[in-house]
Amino acid sequence: MNGWTQELERSLQTLEEADMLRSLNTTTVLDGAHIAHEGKKYFNLISNDYLSLASDPNLQEQFYAQQQDCPQAYRTSATASRLLGGNHLPYEALEQSISRRYQKPAALFYNSGYHANLGILPALAEKGDLILSDKLNHASMIDGMRLSAADLIRYRHLDYEHLEKILQQKRHLYKRVFIVTESIFSMDGDIADLATLVRLKQAYDTLLYVDEAHAVGTSGSLGMGEAEQQGVIADIDLLLCPLGKAMASYGAWLVCEQAVKDILVNRSRTLIFSTALPPVNIHWTAYIWERMPSFNDKREQLKNTSQLVREAIAHLGYEMPSQSHIVPIITGEVSHTVALANQLKEEGFWVLPVRPPTVPKGKARLRMSITDSMNIEDFTPLFQLLEKTTTFKKP
Repeated sequence: MNGWTQELERSLQTLEEADMLRSLNTTTVLDGAHIAHEGKKYFNLISNDYLSLASDPNLQEQFYAQQQDCPQAYRTSATASRLLGGNHLPYEALEQSISRRYQKPAALFYNSGYHANLGILPALAEKGDLILSDKLNHASMIDGMRLSAADLIRYRHLDYEHLEKILQQKRHLYKRVFIVTESIFSMDGDIADLATLVRLKQAYDTLLYVDEAHAVGTSGSLGMGEAEQQGVIADIDLLLCPLGKAMASYGAWLVCEQAVKDILVNRSRTLIFSTALPPVNIHWTAYIWERMPSFNDKREQLKNTSQLVREAIAHLGYEMPSQSHIVPIITGEVSHTVALANQLKEEGFWVLPVRPPTVPKGKARLRMSITDSMNIEDFTPLFQLLEKTTTFKKP
C-alpha cells in the first residue's frame, strides 16, 4: 500500500469513527413498499418511486406489449450525442407533447436532473448576472450555480422577505437576476410558495428557475407538479422536471422559451457532450407521461398517507417541516440518527441516516419517502419504537 492509499484509509477511518462513513447496499425491489436485502424483507422508506409505477410489473408488461410492432423502441443505446446523431424521432415527439401540455413554446431533454442543473445556469447566467438561491436547494443546483460566471447569493430557506430585501439592495447592480428554487424540497419536504416567487419575479424583473424533481407526477390534477398545483406554469421561465422519481424513468426535461432551448443546444456542455438517452428510455417516459393524468387516485392515496404519517411523527414531539410525501425524523446528532436507523432496521424498516453536509449540522435525520402503496397501519411498529426508544434525543 503506497502513501496515497494509506492516507485514504486514514480518511475512511476518521469517517467511520464519526459515524459518517457511507457504503453501497445491494437491494432488490419487491413491490412499491418493500425491498429485500441479504435475504430479509424490509418496509422500504427510501424509494422515490412515489406512485409505485417503477415497481409495477403489469405496467411494464403492457408497455412492452405495446412496443411489439416497433422494434426500434427496444434499442438500448442512442450511440451518439443529440447533436451528432442521437436525436432520434421519439425525442422530438416527446418534447413536442410535453411543450403542448405545459402550453410552453419548447421542451428540452437532459440525461438526468443532475446533468440539467449542472448545465443550464452555466450556459445562461453570465458575468454581470446574479443568482439568488434558496439556502436548501439541492446539491446539483448548487454545483451548477458555482460553475456559472454569475455572482451567487443564498437567501434564507423559504424566507421571501429576506429574498426581497436582497432584491431591493442588489437588483439595480446586475443585468439579469435568476431566482432559483426547488418546489418540494428534498430533505425537509416543505413546499415553495411559487405564487410569491412569481410576484417577486415580476416586481423586480427577474427570471424564475424551479426544479420539480419531487413534485412532477405527485402534484397537480395532471401530475405536472407544483407549478400546475399553484397555477403558475405560465410565469416560470425555467421549469425543470427530473424523471427518476414519481415519473419512474430516467432523464429530465426543461420547459422554456424556444430561444432558451436553442441557446442551451449551443452552450450547455452537459447536453452537448453526453450520449443521448436510449430510445427504450424515451419510449417508456412517453408511455408514463401519456398516462400520468389518470393517476389521480394514486396521488390522493399518497397525499392522505403522507399527511397521517406527518401528524403522527409531530405528535411524538418531533420537528415537522414537511408538507409532502418526504417526511423527516429529525433527531439532531449523527450518532443518535445512526442508532435509530439501526434499531428500525432490526424491526424491518429500511430507512437510512442523512448526515451533514447533506443537511445542516445538528439537523441529522432519517428521511422517509412515502409511496402510494403504503397505509398508515404499516407505520404502527415504527411509531411504537419512536415512542419508547431512549437511544437518541429529540432536538
